[in-house]
Amino acid sequence: MPHIIIEHSANVADLTDMDALVAAVHQAALDDGLPALDALRTRAAPRDHYRIADGDPAYGFVYLTARIGPGREPETIQRFLNRLIDTVDEVLAPHQPDHPVAISAEVQLIDPTMRINRNHIRTHLARGDRT
Repeated sequence: MPHIIIEHSANVADLTDMDALVAAVHQAALDDGLPALDALRTRAAPRDHYRIADGDPAYGFVYLTARIGPGREPETIQRFLNRLIDTVDEVLAPHQPDHPVAISAEVQLIDPTMRINRNHIRTHLARGDRT
């Protein structure tokens, strides 16, 4: 795994192509090398109801959560997290002067005793099946 969730204020989708942002974050995670291709899942979750700071409608937020399995060195996790937040920052940079976006990122470690995983994608990729 990881699971990467890009939670964002709805107005961020007005600033940038969210499919492109998801693709950029997904690729940054792969380029980092922490996740395996068959285990990576990246998605965006818009929030329609929000209030930021003094309520200025130009303000937006992105809160990136990366849920990963345990057993990695803190330096590895920090490098991965920096790569992800830097990618979001780069994608949104052209809009920041007029539409400031607060960007946060966090890693959450998944307790393996509280998780069940059946990854049929892994089997599919191992067979070399492509559609």
